[in-house]
Amino acid sequence: MAKEITPREASYRIEQGALLVDVREEHERELGMAQGAIGVARAELEEAPHRFIPGQDTDVLLICQSGGRSMLAAEQLQRQGYQRVTSVRGGTVMWQAEGFPLTRPAGQVDEDFHERYSRHLRLPEIGARGQRRLEAASVVVIGAGGLGSPAAFYLAAAGVGSLRLVDDDVVDRSNLQRQILHTDADTGVPKVDSAQTRLSALNPRVGIEGIAERLTSDNVERLIADADVVVDGGDNFPVRYLLNDACVHLGKPLVYGAVHRFEGQVSVFDAGRQRGRAPCYRCLFPEPPPPEAAPNCSEVGVLGVLPGVIGLLQATEAIKLLLHIGEPLAGRLLHFDALAMRFRETRLSPDPDCPLCAPGTPFPGYIDYAAFCAG
Repeated sequence: MAKEITPREASYRIEQGALLVDVREEHERELGMAQGAIGVARAELEEAPHRFIPGQDTDVLLICQSGGRSMLAAEQLQRQGYQRVTSVRGGTVMWQAEGFPLTRPAGQVDEDFHERYSRHLRLPEIGARGQRRLEAASVVVIGAGGLGSPAAFYLAAAGVGSLRLVDDDVVDRSNLQRQILHTDADTGVPKVDSAQTRLSALNPRVGIEGIAERLTSDNVERLIADADVVVDGGDNFPVRYLLNDACVHLGKPLVYGAVHRFEGQVSVFDAGRQRGRAPCYRCLFPEPPPPEAAPNCSEVGVLGVLPGVIGLLQATEAIKLLLHIGEPLAGRLLHFDALAMRFRETRLSPDPDCPLCAPGTPFPGYIDYAAFCAG
């Protein structure tokens, strides 16, 4: 069995020339390593120790988070002929508790980044590399209302580098029951201005751009052309069809959400990048329902917390798409019934005859969406 020494003994040995190796994974080391350590994941060290240890007679100290992995690694190295290998008892936790300093990996001195996103950095699926990817990403949220509010809040909190919010409306007191980006003091203020103030206060690292425009065929491509992901927080069918068509045409993943009374839906339409493999909104709804069959929130009402649930799910899907992790809702429609507190899922297939996204179909151009949805 390999030997263990205390952090204090390890510190003395390091001064005498011992090599300290942190065998934790990269995302763990991003949060700080014992001063003087080099970082090599345990599996990598065990596979090719000669790449990191000058010789088998080198005095080597191994440290991990709490001492378990470093002990196992020390035993494995001993079996490979490295006899002067010792594990640091209690790992980085005890090292820090006893007052010995931690350092960031080379070139990483952004304390705000590490403090603000520390819980993401602990996730191997994200880590510093994934968090930097989020910071480099751009998301456009159409609508700063019931769905856009929670979606934008969580995207900003997660550290998406650039958020563009598009909405031409102003804050009304009737919005406040569900549109959590805004406060009573914002009544009469453009929603994008209120949103920009709130989101910048939450995370000043995020670039917030508010566009006080109504989405139209003339401006849609300009507004979403540089987006990595588009989030549909609109509340009417003309916007949904227009946004879907533009995202298919430009090859942008579209995170769809909709609410009605006590029920909501979420999906990802990614037909622009996955022709013939993923559906678009028109595959699900080739034609809009008649206006009397789909009244809006101002006409029939909506449970205030419902857009929060759906908008949160939209933010989750957007983050997964940006990080390339998990299984997106492409090809699946998630339905939520708040009264029954029940989710159900419907599988969606691309329509091989879809006039918009079928493979080989040229883009038909934009139409008069208001007239199309009016029947």
